[in-house]
Amino acid sequence: MHPQIETIFDEAEHRYLKPEELGVINQYVNSLPERLDAYRTLRDRELEIMQQVADQLEATLPNEPVENLERSLKNALLLLRYSAMGMLLNDEAFVQSRLLSWLTTTISIHNTQAIDTSLFRLLNQRLTQALTAKQINLLGPYIAKVQTAILQSPTLAAAGN
Repeated sequence: MHPQIETIFDEAEHRYLKPEELGVINQYVNSLPERLDAYRTLRDRELEIMQQVADQLEATLPNEPVENLERSLKNALLLLRYSAMGMLLNDEAFVQSRLLSWLTTTISIHNTQAIDTSLFRLLNQRLTQALTAKQINLLGPYIAKVQTAILQSPTLAAAGN
């Protein structure tokens, strides 16, 4: 559940909700149909989206070992799924706690940052084609959070120097 809504419900245990609290709940409820639609689109088109990204990635980086490309693609698939769930829940902490805590370490260990940089660019391009502008606006912050964390991790900064 959306953490702010959960907090509102917890704090209002023995009272009626305040107008501003109802506003937060109303805003989330009103955005839910669009969030559900974006989630369904991602779920239903995931294979198509990721296959196109995989094909482009392989063409862009022909000298990279296949196992590295596959590892990065699997991570991107998880990034997409966790971002979609975070968007549906409207909860950035969900992505942080469930994905980022281990993904940045995995990427650093396997040294796939260069692949991931290209992959994120291709994924963003493909998502822009597959989703509506409104859906991109809902999903974008979650994907951006993951991409920023991965591309600005301390290991990457050290590698760039």
